[in-house]
Amino acid sequence: VGRQDSNKMVDAAVLDKLEAGFKKLEAATDCKSLLKKYLTKPVFEQLKNKKTALGATLLDVIQSGVENLDSGVGVYAPDAESYTTFAPLFDPIIEDYHIGFTQSDKHPASDFGDVNSLVNVDPEGQFVISTRVRCGRSMQGYPFNPCLTEAQYKEMEEKVSTTLQGLEGDHKGTFYPLTGMAKDVQQKLIDDHFLFKEGDRFLQAANACRYWPAGRGIYHNDKKTFLIWCNEEDHLRIISMQMGGDLGEVYRRMVSGVQQIEKRVPFSHHDRLGFLTFCPTNLGTTIRASVHIKVPKLAANKAKLDEIAAKYNLQVRGTRGEHTEAEGGVYDISNKRRMGLTEYQAVKEMQDGILELIKLEREA
Repeated sequence: VGRQDSNKMVDAAVLDKLEAGFKKLEAATDCKSLLKKYLTKPVFEQLKNKKTALGATLLDVIQSGVENLDSGVGVYAPDAESYTTFAPLFDPIIEDYHIGFTQSDKHPASDFGDVNSLVNVDPEGQFVISTRVRCGRSMQGYPFNPCLTEAQYKEMEEKVSTTLQGLEGDHKGTFYPLTGMAKDVQQKLIDDHFLFKEGDRFLQAANACRYWPAGRGIYHNDKKTFLIWCNEEDHLRIISMQMGGDLGEVYRRMVSGVQQIEKRVPFSHHDRLGFLTFCPTNLGTTIRASVHIKVPKLAANKAKLDEIAAKYNLQVRGTRGEHTEAEGGVYDISNKRRMGLTEYQAVKEMQDGILELIKLEREA
């Protein structure tokens, strides 16, 4: 029995790093992360000696935010159990980020709704350049990046590539492992903007890039409208996209892809939080539905654009995503809410917001 207890103990070196990290956060008066806001002394004391069955500690949760004081959020979940074990830290952060999803709320059951009721938001093709819907999934029985072994990375890639080779119809395609990838294949994937790079400093500090490129890979269908990233930030990122504004078609392709994969690979799901992901900002539906859209008249008054966007819970970003400029007046606009509503509601909310933006642009 003695040995079991020692396994549950957080070792001294980790505790020292935790104490030092907490001091660093306390001293960083200009740090604006959610980690700094919610890792109070009582919460720190309550959690510093806790450990999940897979051995994840509070240090695994907070180290990215401690190292990068300019983080917006600053925490990641090393495994599924962490969302429960370290709930006194995760729950208030989740409530703060996912506005309207309080600590007593429960994410509804998954519901993709009537997939045929979503429309082409811009049939004449005047405003919307491209449309994309993505979701994240984690495979049951495997931890998230920081706790994965090299053998597990390889095993997961094997399972995923075998599963994807069974996809048919519109989803039929090819799996490209990053390990041993030929230069010409690599270049082709870069040209298509499909290849992901090793993680940024936030992911590096969270230990999300170990054993790179083992277990990482990319799948896409022959038409290049259905794409899967294996073991990038999440176990699976499932992406459907195409030129133009046919949101209905993009959504249907993603949904049927997810459903085909789910039959063969069980996903991690949490009663209260929905589908589980490495970063708490992606929980729940995990869905981000976005368009690249040109609305020059509205964009001339950015405050007005932001105001309309807020009314429909839309997020407005630059062309290349967060922290970028709108190149040639093209914005990336997506749904902001992922928790406390169904997948269908999240995408429908985005559709209605985009339709409204287009209407106002026409009238401007």
